[in-house]
Amino acid sequence: MKIRKAVFPVAGFGTRFLPATKAMPKELMPIVDKPLIQYAAEEAIAAGIDTLIFVTGRNKRAIEDHFDANMELETLLRAKGKDVQADMVRNIIPAGVECIFVRQAEQLGLGHAVLCAERAVGGDPFAVLLADDFLTDYESGVTADLAQAFSNSGKSQLSVMEVDGPDISKYGVVVPNGAGAGIAGLVEKPDVSDAPSNLASIGRYVLTPDIFDTLRGLSAGSGGEIQLADAINIHAQKGVVEKVRLNGLRFDCGSVDGFMRASNYEYEKRFVP
Repeated sequence: MKIRKAVFPVAGFGTRFLPATKAMPKELMPIVDKPLIQYAAEEAIAAGIDTLIFVTGRNKRAIEDHFDANMELETLLRAKGKDVQADMVRNIIPAGVECIFVRQAEQLGLGHAVLCAERAVGGDPFAVLLADDFLTDYESGVTADLAQAFSNSGKSQLSVMEVDGPDISKYGVVVPNGAGAGIAGLVEKPDVSDAPSNLASIGRYVLTPDIFDTLRGLSAGSGGEIQLADAINIHAQKGVVEKVRLNGLRFDCGSVDGFMRASNYEYEKRFVP
């Protein structure tokens, strides 16, 4: 089955970027000239996805405005002969792609944010993209890789990368299952001495709709939140989750350091001879 829907959890407060994020969603902070969330949306669209589901929170209306039409701005630009900029504004979302916005009233974790999208997703398999994970230098796109792997096996898919040393404790970590793509589990932020491997799950997933039933049955986990990793761990123990190794580069734009590294990298790649 083809993946046609993608969920973007964007309800977080972005506290590491205060005061910049006091009134502006972190997801609209630009890497050079394009917001983080737009890079993720374009990755999903490139994978053949035509329904973008944004799980938003209070003070996130600007994300909806960004993906909406702005005829006043477009008309003004064309009147000034700035047709290239007007086309850019018009084509943020291509024809045939629909945006749906769902409110997460309380910050109860990534798993809860995904659960908020259940009615919009319905009974279809779907992708999840976390805009904080800025992925670059891979033209096919990580989401396209996950969608292809799902098409081949029908199993949920995680994008993973190798992380050596103490930083592994910042991630959900894969429990290996011998050879092949399958995994035996996923442990959320283990101590470095307890990490079952050096394969870290990053913010790209393709999931089957039965994940919603699992999420509903979870108790609060790490940090008092409903953790998506806990639900994926349950499914992995049943042998229905696989991993796909990351292609390209990843920057953690949930931190100021990662965001600045991504911005500098993209600027130098595009503008420095």
